[in-house]
Amino acid sequence: MKPSVLVTRDVFPDVVDRLREYFDVEDNPSDRVFPKAELITRLHGKIGAFTTGSVPIDAEVLDANPQLKVVANMAVGYNNFDVPACTARGVLCTNTPDVLTETTADFGFALMMAAARRVAESEHYLRRGEWTRWFYDMFVGSDIHHSTLGVLGMGRIGQAIARRGAHGFAMRVLYHNRSRLDPAVEAECKARYVSKEELLREADHLVIVMPYSKESHHAIGAAELALMKPTATLTNVARGGIVDDAALAKALAERRIAAAGLDVFEGEPSVHPDLLKVPNVVLTPHIASATVATRRAMAELAADNLIAALGAGPNAGKPPNPINPEVLRA
Repeated sequence: MKPSVLVTRDVFPDVVDRLREYFDVEDNPSDRVFPKAELITRLHGKIGAFTTGSVPIDAEVLDANPQLKVVANMAVGYNNFDVPACTARGVLCTNTPDVLTETTADFGFALMMAAARRVAESEHYLRRGEWTRWFYDMFVGSDIHHSTLGVLGMGRIGQAIARRGAHGFAMRVLYHNRSRLDPAVEAECKARYVSKEELLREADHLVIVMPYSKESHHAIGAAELALMKPTATLTNVARGGIVDDAALAKALAERRIAAAGLDVFEGEPSVHPDLLKVPNVVLTPHIASATVATRRAMAELAADNLIAALGAGPNAGKPPNPINPEVLRA
């Protein structure tokens, strides 16, 4: 008999068929998000799970399923995993970095530009039939070119955004990160390391691409927003919870910053109601990696990780993207 795995959300049918070459697969073509109790039940007897960021794998889930060996996220982020709990129980966690870097950077830049140039606000105005004449200050926004780009979190995606700003739009690039980058990477990105406070004060356009953790929860709150220029924009393509959405909505309503572009939200898919009331914010439903090519690459890489981690396929025992590789060594 083949070992059993659970595919927790709907995914490309041919990727599921590929998994079926190696495993007995229970999939979820209805794409229903399982309540936690049902997730626990469906994982019974499964040694692996193909997951997305909406699927929590924590101590409760793990303790109810001691046979589970691998959880493979179709995402670069993995704050849905309790990694220490997984490691303590010998469960390998994997993710899908690199394949979505450039696509997410494209979208982050697009969202920043849409916020700065008031694209959504002006489109709504046009659709309401309110455009009857031209006037000199109609939806004037702020320039991207030759302005100051601030990148908070300078991993793969942050570096890709920095390169777009520096090389494509002649932007002055500042960044803050947990640790300073190698000088060669700074030179490639034309980026200068500064403190978080200086980043907030100097940036004309702040882009957040840092990972979510307990330490980064509400890293941008009322105090941080108060440091920003009233003409500045904020873009978040990282994770919900890094920004205090209530504080951001208040700052936008009071025009203490000019605009924001948000692809992620605290408690998503719920969105803070105050963000829906302010006109100077562009809102998208967590789609920064949403191109066919990128989502397919993410799905294939998650499958690669699951197959290899469970000792099957051409790379048996060598999954490409372990988050807690100490489990493999053990």
